[in-house]
Formats: sequence, structure tokens, C-alpha cells
Amino acid sequence: MGPGWRAASAALVGGSVLIFGALRRLALALPQPAAVRSRPGRVWRWRNLLVSFAHSVLAGLWALFSLWHSPELLSDIQDGYSVSGHLLVCFSSGYFIHDTLDIIFNHQSRSSWEYLVHHAMAISAFVSLIITGRFLVAAVLLLLVEVSNIFLTVRMLLKMSNVPSPALYEANKYINLVMYFAFRLAPQAYLTWYFLRYVEVQGQGAFLTANLLLLDAMILMYFSRLLRSDFFPSLRKGSAGRDVDGEKFLID
Repeated sequence: MGPGWRAASAALVGGSVLIFGALRRLALALPQPAAVRSRPGRVWRWRNLLVSFAHSVLAGLWALFSLWHSPELLSDIQDGYSVSGHLLVCFSSGYFIHDTLDIIFNHQSRSSWEYLVHHAMAISAFVSLIITGRFLVAAVLLLLVEVSNIFLTVRMLLKMSNVPSPALYEANKYINLVMYFAFRLAPQAYLTWYFLRYVEVQGQGAFLTANLLLLDAMILMYFSRLLRSDFFPSLRKGSAGRDVDGEKFLID
């Protein structure tokens, strides 16, 4: 990629940061459930989750469209390229930067450190893709996870708002599990296999492979938490009486 295209990409990432900043302000103006208003520590988390939900819907559908529109990309994960995929990576990079700043500036770093680790990995990986123009398809495949995140975020919003509808939570619980397998575990497993088998463990390939393996460990840990919380609550440890106000756990 030439310097001009890299500068344009940097501008797109910056524009995305501003878009999510505007969405954050919009989220502040939206009405909040009584269960959120009555617990000041939950206000930041509620607003943050709304912005996260917006990113998940947009990025998840965008990733699906990119692969549907250009299925030939799947035959060349290392060097395949599409403008739509490139724009998606810039868009999501802006979100991860915005969310990182939101966590830090609102003094949530301690309770949200797992998100900061995840975002640092995502930002560094995506920046390397933007600079080199390689492994773009891998990024689009990874962003399919945002389809799963739609239902994961709905789950957290329902828990925070104390919606008096167990049936709604139960339905989302099972949909969330299916989506977790289809759009988080399956793409991650495929990419891990692909990188370990076909990608040279040097330079950018080594960096991305290390990122992928660390992400594997994180995803399995989150999956374990999800199963314990929603399907085997008797196995949960240390959760009794825990106040999660203001905290941004990936699964809680």
C-alpha cells in the first residue's frame, strides 16, 4: 500500500473514532431503565454497552456482506483484498480505539483490563493489516464474532435492566449459545488451524499467530464463564454478593 492510501486509511480510522464518540453522546441522551438510573455505577456501563451494541450490529452485518459479496476472498486468506473489507477493518479499528479511551478516561481500567488487553491486540493486528495490505480476509473472518456479540450484548443489557421477562432472557440465552459456536468459536478454530498450517512463523505472520493463540485462550475462558453463568450456575465460584456496577466484564 502506498503512503497516500495509508494516510487515507488513518483518516478513516480517525473518522470512525469520532463517529463512535458521537454515538456515545447520543447514548447519554437516551432513556435508561430504572434499574440503571438507581445505581450510578451502572450508567457508564449501560452507555458503553449501547455503543458496543451499535458496533456489533454494523460490523457483524458488514463482515457477512463482505464475504457474501466476495466469496472468492476465502480462497486467499493471506493476500485476498476487497475495498469493503479494508473499510471494515478501519471502521472497527476506530471503535476499538474509542472504547479503549472511554475505559481509560472514565477510570474503568482496573475492572475492564481484559477489554484493554483484547483491544490492544486487535488494534495492533489491524494496524499491521492496514499498513501491509495482507491478511485482510483473516480480519474480516474474525469480525464475524460481532454477530455473536449482538446477542451477548443483549444478554448483558437484559441483566442490567432487570427486564421482567424471563422468557426473553431464556430465548436470547440459547440463541447466544448457537451464535457463539457459529460466529466466534468456528471462525476462530478455522483461522487457528490455517495459521498454524500455512503461515510462516516469522515477521507479521508470527505476530498475528501469537495474537491468534492468545485470543484462543481468552475465548475459551469466556466460553467457560458463559456456560457456568447461564447453564451451570451452581458451578460459579465467588459470585455471591458481587457488585458489578460500573464493571465491564466480557461475561458476568
